[in-house]
Amino acid sequence: MSSSPLSKKRRVSGSETKTGSHCSTSNSVRTELSHTPSNGMAKNGNDAEIDEGLYSRQLYVLGHDAMKRMQNSNVLISGLRGLGVEIAKNVILGGVKSVTLHDQGVAEWKDLSSQFYLREEDLGKNRADVSQPRLAELNSYVPVTSYTGTLTNEYLTRFQVVVLTNSSLDEQTRIGDFCHSNGIKLIVADTRGLFGQLFCDFGEEMVVFDTNGEQPLSAMISMITKDAAGVVTCLDEARHGFESGDHVTFTEVQGMTELNGCEPVEIKTLGPYTFSICDTSSFTDYVRGGIVTQVKMPKKIAFKSLRSSMAEPEFLLTDFAKFDRPGQLHVGFQALHAFEKKHSRLPKPWNQADADDLVALTEEVNATLTGSAKQEQIDQAVIKKLSCVAAGDLAPVNAFIGGLAAQEVMKACTGKFMPIMQWLYFDALECLVESEEVTEEDCAPVSAFCFRNCRYDGQIAVFGSKLQEMLAKQRYFLVGAGAIGCELLKNFAMMGLASGEGEVIVTDMDTIEKSNLNRQFLFRPWDVTKMKSETAAAAVKQMNPSVRITGHQNRVGPDTEKVYDDDFFESLDGVANALDNVDARMYMDRRCVYYRKPLLESGTLGTKGNVQVVIPFITESYSSSQDPPEKSIPICTLKNFPNAIEHTLQWARDEFEGLFKQPAENALQYLTDPKFMERTLKLPGAQPLEVLESVYKSLVTDYPQRWEDCVTWARNHWQCQYNNNIRQLLHNFPPDQLTSSGAPFWSGPKRCPHPLEFSTNNDLHMDYVMAAANLYAQSYGLPSCTDRSALTKHLQGIKVPEFTPKSGVKIHVSDQELQSANASVDDSRLEELKTVLPSSESASKFKLSAIDFEKDDDANFHMDFIVAASNLRAENYDIPPADRHKSKLIAGKIIPAIATTTAAVVGLVCLELLKIVQGHTKLESFKNGFMNLALPFFAFSEPIAAPKHKYYEIDWTLWDRFEVKGIQPNGEEMTLRQFLDYFKNEHKLEITMLSQGVSMLYSFFMPAAKLKERLDLPMTEIVTKVSKKKLGKHIKALVFELCCNDETEEDVEVPYVRYTIR
Repeated sequence: MSSSPLSKKRRVSGSETKTGSHCSTSNSVRTELSHTPSNGMAKNGNDAEIDEGLYSRQLYVLGHDAMKRMQNSNVLISGLRGLGVEIAKNVILGGVKSVTLHDQGVAEWKDLSSQFYLREEDLGKNRADVSQPRLAELNSYVPVTSYTGTLTNEYLTRFQVVVLTNSSLDEQTRIGDFCHSNGIKLIVADTRGLFGQLFCDFGEEMVVFDTNGEQPLSAMISMITKDAAGVVTCLDEARHGFESGDHVTFTEVQGMTELNGCEPVEIKTLGPYTFSICDTSSFTDYVRGGIVTQVKMPKKIAFKSLRSSMAEPEFLLTDFAKFDRPGQLHVGFQALHAFEKKHSRLPKPWNQADADDLVALTEEVNATLTGSAKQEQIDQAVIKKLSCVAAGDLAPVNAFIGGLAAQEVMKACTGKFMPIMQWLYFDALECLVESEEVTEEDCAPVSAFCFRNCRYDGQIAVFGSKLQEMLAKQRYFLVGAGAIGCELLKNFAMMGLASGEGEVIVTDMDTIEKSNLNRQFLFRPWDVTKMKSETAAAAVKQMNPSVRITGHQNRVGPDTEKVYDDDFFESLDGVANALDNVDARMYMDRRCVYYRKPLLESGTLGTKGNVQVVIPFITESYSSSQDPPEKSIPICTLKNFPNAIEHTLQWARDEFEGLFKQPAENALQYLTDPKFMERTLKLPGAQPLEVLESVYKSLVTDYPQRWEDCVTWARNHWQCQYNNNIRQLLHNFPPDQLTSSGAPFWSGPKRCPHPLEFSTNNDLHMDYVMAAANLYAQSYGLPSCTDRSALTKHLQGIKVPEFTPKSGVKIHVSDQELQSANASVDDSRLEELKTVLPSSESASKFKLSAIDFEKDDDANFHMDFIVAASNLRAENYDIPPADRHKSKLIAGKIIPAIATTTAAVVGLVCLELLKIVQGHTKLESFKNGFMNLALPFFAFSEPIAAPKHKYYEIDWTLWDRFEVKGIQPNGEEMTLRQFLDYFKNEHKLEITMLSQGVSMLYSFFMPAAKLKERLDLPMTEIVTKVSKKKLGKHIKALVFELCCNDETEEDVEVPYVRYTIR
């Protein structure tokens, strides 16, 4: 259950030998290492091949070009406290050339609240040295070294990107000046308790190759005018989606051919279907057709140095509700550096004198500022809060800022996505107690520096010890141990969730695959094929041995309600989803609403991420709002009129299911299920005939005895799909066919196809036959063969039947026509099939197995077949083909994913967790969040309140229900009559319909005899009778849905009923 897709509509490997750490630790190390990991992986750099098995999901975010640029970048990360290790983790997973960890400090107690690669036995040791071997394990392609010397100018020249996370303002300015004048890209990241700061300087000539990471748009053209600014009109199938200032190029334009393959032209949008281009007045007249495609143009950006940007800052807003906050924090952070310089320490947690001192220093700093950095008035309340929490170190804030900072490192290395210009400030003050202030004593009764020498010191400094005790007792259910699940577990461990009497139960039924290792950072190459939940639980216990965590391998759903029953859910304090599909999310949402438990919901899609918090009685639930349904491809487009590679890939996926999965499933059911024939004959239209014909083919006419039979079948199927069917289509609709209105039939979205001629010299033709024959052999339990010369030899001897297009074959042009067509059923053929099919007694002699599509195994022929089948069809229709990488994304419905987004999203989730554990009750305290790190864009909003409904004078929301005790005081269960009377007498509601799940238990229009029979039966007896299912012993209560009338006989909407039976 890996990281999840963003919106609700989404669906969204060989093991390697264990590698030791491959890097030295010294006072000064060469970072230009010639490095070949011990597992045989190639080194990074220009000559490096990208390991698609490992980087697959990230490649769909960044692309090959950006990944190659990243593999040429040496990165220095200075400061290995919680923020530094978070950035290092994400950058190493990303796959840069090398990472050097710099720190001159030693591990202290307060570091353990967020530095997940430090342990208690490491206290007093250098943080970089201790972290280096643990970080090196994350990615064997990236050499990781530690450095504990001084950051001299000469040393800095070894790096393309420098990240400072724990430096004084003086050092930031010195290094900032040097980096700016020497073409080294600089990122400064800092967190202080609930506050975060990020600064970027990528030089005066930074080139961004792709500002948003979205796929280039394309549209089909219906008209182009000859004009000083020619107007292009697109087909009105869909809006073109372009914006003024975009650049486009043209292909397949008939008539005005001067535009085909032209240099990118800047456009101005005129409307949803029109835009203007360059002067077309001298061009040839436009005739028809053409495709316009967006071209990503490089963009040059100039950054100011840290010194000049301090005085004239440009801010990226993270929260529109805190419009003036960045300016205040810009001065506040400078004052914090001044405080440290003056006192050689940070302000003490919640110390009033220190807070007043910081306010005074902020006023002083502000007085020296000129230009846009100067604030009209200092917000004393915010600066005091900054002072009170500055000594804190929180894992969730580090995760958020660390995710953002690592994404900026990748931008600096690759020019992919728009960098932060240039300052970003963040705070999460809503996490503090809603009512009383935290006292200095609560944060630390010890005087001096207010710390108690425990691993949660950094968190206690912000929230006090009371919260720490509450966190230790929490019992949480984490659903999913993929990318989001791993990040959540790490943060839970750092925060001390379930470190006392509590427990975290994590469930995931998946095993670890190689492609997971790029972002599911708790797993290592030697964990491939192990269970995710158990491996993640063990990894997290290494980070914090006191966390109580249990791994399960169950899928959540109705099938596991015996495990996750009433007792289980009632014992929970909350649920965190880390799912990758909407159905499971909606199921968990329903469970949380029913048991009234808080739900933390999040998802990612590439650089986009979202967080939703669901709080009982306060907010709406996850299912309250839904995305519009995803647009599907019309059947006729797939069958006969494809115009995009997406269409041919979907067709190839349907081919895979229709050749290697469904026929075998049908044949097996026919052989083993006595009721199969009865069920099949009840199917509508021509389906019974189609299914039985398929079974007959699978078991009789097309049943192969040896490998050569599979090759013959594959060759004949190739002929049928890429030659015969296309010739039949062109027989029905010749290339010069006109529609009833006189327009060419083959125009607009309909591309005129041409048949292909098979050749053993054509690699794509051979790829198809090889893959199809092997899959066919696999489904019949025959041995596979990859000998291409033997294949060629056999193909040359195959006599392919002659084909002549037939008249009278009906080909549907639209889905409406297809639906209204009445399929004629040949009853005599149906009867004949019943007699000629083999008897089910002969089942044992048939070896059949259905093949489930698996995209990530390169040796199973699945993607080989898809790529070949799709690209051959694309060739039929002159559609540009797609390489294996793109084909896998589309056909495999892969959700692009990157570690940076996951880390940032989960940081926000855990900030909401802190509010839930403290018992926040105000809607405005909670934050739903959306981000797109590519743009970069952030939006926070308070959750939507649970919508209110009303009957009589009673308000209710989705969190309310009627509680009815089924067992009466006399020990007998309520009958249906008593149930109806109870609502009439107690609630003045007349029930008109009553249902449980899909079972209708009572309705006002029920036949009198049935009603009479049911009225005096106990409710549970009616439920088991109607649903034909026994009630399990784990079920304590039933849910009934009601339709009711009030006393005026008006229909009223009412809550559901929780009917308790045990």
